[in-house]
Amino acid sequence: MAEPSHLIGLISDTHGLVRPDVFSALAGVELILHAGDVGDGVLEELAAIAPIDAVFGNTDPTDNPLLKPLIERAIGGLRIHVSHGHEIGSPTPERLLAKYDADVIVYGHTHQQKVVASDGRLAVNPGAAGPRRFNLRPSVGRLSISARVASVEIIELRS
Repeated sequence: MAEPSHLIGLISDTHGLVRPDVFSALAGVELILHAGDVGDGVLEELAAIAPIDAVFGNTDPTDNPLLKPLIERAIGGLRIHVSHGHEIGSPTPERLLAKYDADVIVYGHTHQQKVVASDGRLAVNPGAAGPRRFNLRPSVGRLSISARVASVEIIELRS
C-alpha cells in the first residue's frame, strides 16, 4: 500500500505581517511550519489556513509559549528540523546540513529564498514573507513529501 503524500507550508520572517496572498499560496497544505521572526498576531491569522508549528527567531520573545527553540518532526517517513538559523550565527545551507542530521532542514533569518539538495537531504529557506527588506521579493514555500522523497516549490508573493 502506497504511503500518503503530504503538503506542508513553509514560512519565515513575517515580522508581524501576513500578506493577503499567503492564503492562496498556502491553500491546501495540511500543516504550516514557521521558521521564526513571527511577530504579533501572525500565528492566529495563519491558523485559518492549517495547523501551525513555529520556532522563535532572534526578534521574538523566547518566553512566548506558542514558539519553540526548534521543531523536530517525522512526516511521510522523513525527519524535518525547523529552526531560525541564528543559533549558528550566519546560517548557510552547508552549515545547517553539517549541524543537523534531518532529511529536511527549514530555516529563516537571512530572508533569502534558498533550496539546496545535498546527499538526498534538503536545506530550505522559504524567504521572508513579511515586510520587504534587502531588496528581496517576499515568498513562502510548499514542501511536498511523497514516497519518502521531498521537493520544495518557492512561491513569490506580491509586494
